[in-house]
Amino acid sequence: MASDAHAHAESPALRVQFDTEAQQKDASTLGMWLFLITEVMFFGGMFLVYTVYRHVYPGIFALASSSLNVYIGAANTVVLLCSSFTMVLAVRAAQLGQRKAIILFLILTLILGGIFLGVKAYEWNEKFQEHHIPGSSFHFEGMQPDEQAHAQLFFSLYFAMTGLHALHMVIGAGMLIFLIRQAQKGKYSAAYMTPVDLGGLYWHFVDIIWIFLFPLLYLIDRHLKG
Repeated sequence: MASDAHAHAESPALRVQFDTEAQQKDASTLGMWLFLITEVMFFGGMFLVYTVYRHVYPGIFALASSSLNVYIGAANTVVLLCSSFTMVLAVRAAQLGQRKAIILFLILTLILGGIFLGVKAYEWNEKFQEHHIPGSSFHFEGMQPDEQAHAQLFFSLYFAMTGLHALHMVIGAGMLIFLIRQAQKGKYSAAYMTPVDLGGLYWHFVDIIWIFLFPLLYLIDRHLKG
């Protein structure tokens, strides 16, 4: 008991329910992986629904997909990949106990995430102006009346999937702001950087989801307009 009390006294970040920092980190990492597994199952269900309907209405889904701005989608993909890189650098800086570098790379990751959301908002607004928002005002040029509902189904899935992804990005941005504030207070060091490490896992997961969304929504069977 005395040794446990001594360990907690020397490690302020060590929670009372854990004996060692290694045990605490393993438990935290396991918890994050379990959470991400549930997220994979959630997104996987949406991917399955999208795949089934794309198989049922291949021509209409391909034509609707071709209306998406592939250049904007590609640019946002590059932005998100860059944010993953800066997040890796933040984790590495935390491992080395470089406080200023942690803050710098977390801020860069936050900025890149903000750029992604801003570009996505611009793209959604573009769809609104084209009347591609599912609802009573929906209209897709070049389709017969009986095909409009199927095109509307594509855009319903598009907004549901990209909207859910954007929500995870917003949550990730909040996480980054928290990590930045904690890093500014000197909470992280080479001895304790678990929150930064777990934050990196979450951010990379969100990036990987987009890596699947981009080809599914923008590229598969795409009919390029010449």
